[in-house]
Amino acid sequence: MTLIVAARHAAMCLLLLAWSVVALAGPTPTDDQRQAAVEVAEALQYGSYAEVDLDDEWSKRAFKRFLDVLDPQRAFLLQRDIDNFADLETSLDDAVKSGDLERVYAFYSRYQDRVEAREQWLVDRVDQGLDYRYDSSDRLATDRSNDSWPGSEEELDELWNKRLENAALTLSLSDQSPDEIKKTLHDRYANQLNRVRQTNAEDVLVLLMSAVTGTVDPHTEYLSPQQGESFDIQMRLSLEGIGALLQNDGEYVKVSSLVPGGPADKSGVLQPADRIVAVGQGESGEMTNVVGMRLDDVVDLIRGAKGSTVRLEIIPAKAVDVTRTHTIKIVRDTVKLEDQAAHSKVETIQRGGETHKIGVITVPAFYVDFDAWQAGKKDYRSTTRDVAKEITKLKAQNIEGIVLDLRNDGGGALQEANSMIGLFIDRGPTVQVRDAQGRINLYGDTDAGVAYEGPLAVLVNRLSASASEIFAGAIQDYGRGLIIGSRTFGKGTVQTLSDLSHGQIKLTRAKFYRISGESTQHRGVEPDILYPSLLDPDEIGESSLDNALPWDRVRPVQYRLYGQPWKYLEALQDRHDKRIADDPDFVYLEKQAQLSKRLREQQTSISLNKEQRQREMDAQESEQLALENQRRRALGQKQLDSWAEAREQDDDTGKGEDEAADSDSAEPIDRAELQETSQILLDYAQLKSGSS
Repeated sequence: MTLIVAARHAAMCLLLLAWSVVALAGPTPTDDQRQAAVEVAEALQYGSYAEVDLDDEWSKRAFKRFLDVLDPQRAFLLQRDIDNFADLETSLDDAVKSGDLERVYAFYSRYQDRVEAREQWLVDRVDQGLDYRYDSSDRLATDRSNDSWPGSEEELDELWNKRLENAALTLSLSDQSPDEIKKTLHDRYANQLNRVRQTNAEDVLVLLMSAVTGTVDPHTEYLSPQQGESFDIQMRLSLEGIGALLQNDGEYVKVSSLVPGGPADKSGVLQPADRIVAVGQGESGEMTNVVGMRLDDVVDLIRGAKGSTVRLEIIPAKAVDVTRTHTIKIVRDTVKLEDQAAHSKVETIQRGGETHKIGVITVPAFYVDFDAWQAGKKDYRSTTRDVAKEITKLKAQNIEGIVLDLRNDGGGALQEANSMIGLFIDRGPTVQVRDAQGRINLYGDTDAGVAYEGPLAVLVNRLSASASEIFAGAIQDYGRGLIIGSRTFGKGTVQTLSDLSHGQIKLTRAKFYRISGESTQHRGVEPDILYPSLLDPDEIGESSLDNALPWDRVRPVQYRLYGQPWKYLEALQDRHDKRIADDPDFVYLEKQAQLSKRLREQQTSISLNKEQRQREMDAQESEQLALENQRRRALGQKQLDSWAEAREQDDDTGKGEDEAADSDSAEPIDRAELQETSQILLDYAQLKSGSS
């Protein structure tokens, strides 16, 4: 060996040794984490409703999902990083089944190195000074999830230069000075860098298991010991926070639903599909940017002591420009059973000089006081018992029909869905539950008699899920009443939580089927009379979730019909169409839904030219403002000068602490839907009786 060759050999050994030291410096799996992976693999193979084969084909899907979990926008990893760990495409199944996770953790270390280097690059770039003029013709793609992986550092630099310029431009459009922009961005990226450096082995396991379980269905999930504790607190409804359920949405954390009666629901300032950009503590605490942050870390920031204030910078669900944010405030509180209790009111309708009364019962959730019930207390609270009391109150007021408002009711206790159906039918099956072996259990109402047998309508929307769908589906199948509103969520699966030696696993073990044999999974319940919805089904609902189990059907069961509402649907639809043709709120709802969809489809990129960006934002907001003012003119209300004024009014006129969601102070669209549903039910009652 020559001296030169020897020197090169020594240098290569030093490089390899240096890389080994870097790799070993990253998180490595513990024995507990290895065992947890083995137990998750066994649970998926032998306990899931869906058939799961942990083979090479599955491994390819899991590896792809792991990449999507780590780097959804293709902003950190390079193609050569993927190539260097391509063996995981066909070995990830073996790694999980055996608990041999070193190679997976090594890949994560490579990813973490990339993220740390990029965050440091951003901090350095900001500290060097930003000299953007915002006058170029460049645009930044809003979604790179389907793009190929960058081939070089230079390609990533170009992407991040655009991202950094966009971040600065967004702050500039929010009237921040250059010095303020520099400080805001420095703090943002420095905080992100600090969080990345705190990643531990448990974090890596959670990310890996998220990819592994996510290949099965969206509700199968591994919970670390810390996550399991948070889940238990949430299930006991003693969590002190804002009462919002959150989910990952690419780099963002998105509101999936609001807990009925919770602080966010009562305030009215936060809506499903809103995305959270930053979180601040108290009235003036520094805002922490949470874009790209892990879901459980965001939850920890939002959670806090009862009575304290949390500030959220959000991208509203209605927003078409993801850089257009605003800040809301919510006072944390605990969610009590009383806040979710069913309650009623009477809607009055004037027709032909006569006053008609329709009862409305709002059911925020299917609840039961399990502790009191198991203790044998006779006066325990439950949805069925509370609804029965409201029916008695309404009947005493001589109502001509009852609307059950299940909008935003995300479900709850299955036994309550069954027993509440029994208030409107005289015994019979309510739902079929099929397990992985194909065995079907039939649930139903066994109590004789009904609490109410008059005209009935069930009002639903995209956030009516699970037990709400079982109830609505049974009422529709029995011909017991009308289903009105928008298509429901489509969650027709059953999960159970099982302990592991390290953490827990939530497994999908069964599916719900209607008595007609149709699944509520994926498709939800289709209303008889359909309302337009501002909630995009591509953003909210089972069909929007990756790997959602498909819709299918089983054999129907025998059941009696209580009516044939479908005989009147053509006449009901005709009357409904005529009524809403000139109704300001329904015209607004229809046009706003169409506008939002069109703008979302058009906005695949955003301009990095300040004047162009401002023009685009002004044009979008001008269209939204014109729609809102058209509605206001028709209602004789004061018109608004700007769309920002509309947002401010939305925040200022949120529901008060003691105001129910269906009160006279509710959102105009919500009120319009409720009033029109009452009109439809009155039409139905009159058509059935032959009085019109």
